[in-house]
Amino acid sequence: MATTEEIKALRDITGVSVMMCKKALEEAGGDMEKAKVILRKASAISALKKADRELGAGAVAAYVHAGGTVLGAVVLSCETDFVSKNEEFTKLAYDIAMHVAAMNPQFKSRDQVKESDLAAAKAVFEGEAANVPEDKRAKAIEGKIDSYLRDRVLLDQPFVKDPSVTIQNLIESAVQKFGEKVELTRYERLSVR
Repeated sequence: MATTEEIKALRDITGVSVMMCKKALEEAGGDMEKAKVILRKASAISALKKADRELGAGAVAAYVHAGGTVLGAVVLSCETDFVSKNEEFTKLAYDIAMHVAAMNPQFKSRDQVKESDLAAAKAVFEGEAANVPEDKRAKAIEGKIDSYLRDRVLLDQPFVKDPSVTIQNLIESAVQKFGEKVELTRYERLSVR
């Protein structure tokens, strides 16, 4: 049985309801890391259920890097003004804008990656994997392509403040936390160089 302190600590980390935290800790046998994974899976399921809802509100956030040479800006959309005005929601938008400034993603999601970009990357990786035994070559190339995409696709990138979660995980957690569809509808990165 999870203690009140453990439940509170998990809630402080995730922002998920007390009951969900308690259930996750019980399912994980008191292991905090396993409970976080359980909550991430629940967040993904919750996000999927709300995927067809209409977006009618949101927040715009911008982050300017200390030197003033890089700017990240995002539009994070949700269903209602009630959520869009929430301090945690606007902080999430700001954090994603900071991530965009730091990581310079080229695509929002994998479905925006062109076949020509993938073919060019695959050609390079096939050359790099030429010395890999043939029975393992396809898997090595697949791993390199996955890594290539994870570095360039915003939703797949590990969050700069916590690499154990992706930007997609952050958005899915927000769906669970706020009980509404949350979507990153636009992002931009501007740089002097």
